[in-house]
Amino acid sequence: MAKIFCVANQKGGVGKTTTTVNLAAGLAKIGQRVLMIDLDPQGNATMGSGVDKRQLELTIYDVLLENATITEARVKSDKLITAGCSYDVLGANRELAGAEVELVDVERRERRIKTAIAAVESEYDFVLIDCPPSLSMLTLNGLCCANGVIVPMQCEYFALEGLTDLVNTIKQVHANLNPDLQIIGLLRVMFDPRITLQQQVSEQLKNHFGNKVFNTVIPRNVRLAEAPSYGLPGVVFDPSARGSIAFVEFANEMVERIKTM
Repeated sequence: MAKIFCVANQKGGVGKTTTTVNLAAGLAKIGQRVLMIDLDPQGNATMGSGVDKRQLELTIYDVLLENATITEARVKSDKLITAGCSYDVLGANRELAGAEVELVDVERRERRIKTAIAAVESEYDFVLIDCPPSLSMLTLNGLCCANGVIVPMQCEYFALEGLTDLVNTIKQVHANLNPDLQIIGLLRVMFDPRITLQQQVSEQLKNHFGNKVFNTVIPRNVRLAEAPSYGLPGVVFDPSARGSIAFVEFANEMVERIKTM
């Protein structure tokens, strides 16, 4: 059975999409079967996986409205096959922004993705969900079907404040909608060890959250930032870059961590 993880943080610009696509590619590289679901109407995770969101006939929008199944809507990230990092993509585009309104009055609206994944989860080892940077009906759908949440965060003061909000949200969803939901771990991203404040915040995180903080640290890396403009995860765009190597290490750490869940 697949392990289903949301990559979430209510603060924008913290590297959720970069984390999702590179973790997906890293897991695929070490032999895991991966489905990546893009729950953000901007469709950045779709484009960053080498899939053109404008060419998609079916998307997560159709799955949410139960007009299509995941089997019908998913596509293969063909551009990544030669690198041995290919995974399945359930893409998104601007249509998804309308789903918020259309789901308001429907039954089981927060469990639509959970129901859809149940039909295919035996085909995957991991399902990764890239959530939008807000607590919307889309994010709630992701949290309701997930075994846990991966929280990418920068080691900065405002990131700590945003983390408090996210922890409270996860507690509420855990109590009311999904008793399996937990924080799997905090991933320190865009990390620059030369900045004293980042080292201090990193230590605060480890002191407060203990083993919930992943051992892997993703460094600030230009090659990771360049990769999306080529429609590729950094792990494929430049496998030798420090950031790419770190994401493959993170993929290995995730595989080990779920053995203890």
